[in-house]
Amino acid sequence: MDKRYYITTTLPYVNAKPHVGFALEIIQADVMARYYRLLGHEVIFNTGTDEHGQKIYQKAQEEGKDVQVYVDEYAAKFDDLKETLNLTYNHFIRTTDEHHVSAAQEFWKLCDAKGDIYKKDYKVKYCVGCELEKTDSELVEDRCPDHPNFDLEIRDEENYFFKFSNYQDALVELYTKNPEFVVPNYRLKEIRNFVEGGLQDFSVSRLKEKMSWGVPVPGDEEHVMYVWFDALVNYISTLGWPDVEGEFKFWPGVQVAGKDNLRQQSAMWQAMLMSAGIETSKQIYIHGFITSGGQKMSKSLGNVVDPFEIVQKYGSEALRYYLLREIASGADGDFTIERFEERFNSDLADELGNLVQRTLTMTEKFSEGKVKTPSDHLAPNTKLAWGDYILALENYQFHDALNEIWKLTRWCNQFIDEKAPWKMAKEGKPEDVEAVLYTLLETLRHVAWMLQPIMPETSNKILISLGFTETGILELDFITAQEWGGLPEGYVIQKVDALFPKLES
Repeated sequence: MDKRYYITTTLPYVNAKPHVGFALEIIQADVMARYYRLLGHEVIFNTGTDEHGQKIYQKAQEEGKDVQVYVDEYAAKFDDLKETLNLTYNHFIRTTDEHHVSAAQEFWKLCDAKGDIYKKDYKVKYCVGCELEKTDSELVEDRCPDHPNFDLEIRDEENYFFKFSNYQDALVELYTKNPEFVVPNYRLKEIRNFVEGGLQDFSVSRLKEKMSWGVPVPGDEEHVMYVWFDALVNYISTLGWPDVEGEFKFWPGVQVAGKDNLRQQSAMWQAMLMSAGIETSKQIYIHGFITSGGQKMSKSLGNVVDPFEIVQKYGSEALRYYLLREIASGADGDFTIERFEERFNSDLADELGNLVQRTLTMTEKFSEGKVKTPSDHLAPNTKLAWGDYILALENYQFHDALNEIWKLTRWCNQFIDEKAPWKMAKEGKPEDVEAVLYTLLETLRHVAWMLQPIMPETSNKILISLGFTETGILELDFITAQEWGGLPEGYVIQKVDALFPKLES
């Protein structure tokens, strides 16, 4: 069995600060990276920054900065997400890195040698926001629907083109043989329909005199590479390609991307790989957009959600929870502070946090603060919950995975109310009390382990409260942790501060 796992986000443009939409993408990728590490896989988790193209060149000019200085500043802001969101990526690639530039040029040479790159004059409508050409059928009132604030440019110049049209049949075959190549399934149908509708060759260069900020085209000093051609190569250049030894053995990998990247990731990039003679991607997971109060986020509307500000006030675990629970996987979702605080108080404070505090307090009061009398009674459907949880994670259904965890959490709260161990204690039934407490403590252990890839800090706090040491947690096996009876008798519980203090209205 191959125990290697490679996952990568897209590379965000560095023309603005990180926003909550990219936070969703990179948190989803982080969950998958953590999950496969827990299964014992060797994992490479890649992210980084896309630093070429006209948008970035224009933004640097607007701010009166040298372009390299500008991208350096913004790359650092994106890398700050690692600590802020508690991420575990181990590769951070920048498309201005020297190795990436040389890899992109080598990739160009392979496509050129295949006969898939040629030069021609063309005239097209171009959206600077997307960095893509637009057909009339894609426009709404002659504007790009994704970037209505940008005026379309009419490009009339000589460029190099990639023979995308050569790969229509090969792409359809790829989708047919790999029915889970793009998930969710309706995104695969969407890209398949696009490809079957006929492919147009796309431009892969820009005249240097008009846009100098890009990777030089090999053998032609008058052109730089089109930003998408250059940036897509990062998925393999980060693994050391064109050196096929070392980390390149992790390819092919899983790519996480927003729905506005569907065409680039699942068609353009795959055709480029075919042209270069490199294996296509393993799988592409497409997530939706996040609106704010039902409206698209926009600086002019003042509704852009800053993940740094959210984490500073509420903590990274709360943001990770909200994005993964509230935003249905693959679908669009909404973010409002009101809904965020509602989830915080109801789910995190009242249900999970309160359960932990009630259980620990009763164990301290009625069982000398120790785990006693292992019981054969476990929250019903715990093993089934594990199966559904794993199935959900492996299909990127993060909200469903969290739903399985919260089913157990709610069962435990109801179990406390039904059994009323404080009444048992008054009635002189210590063994019954200890059995109830063991069931609660052991079910909490399962909840904590399910939370491990999703809310790792919360998971560790719960496990430590159950008597595990930090070293002991690291030594546990995720598979073994799923078994019943993993909480040893005699463990001394430790009271912890409230996991999620309730927010005052």
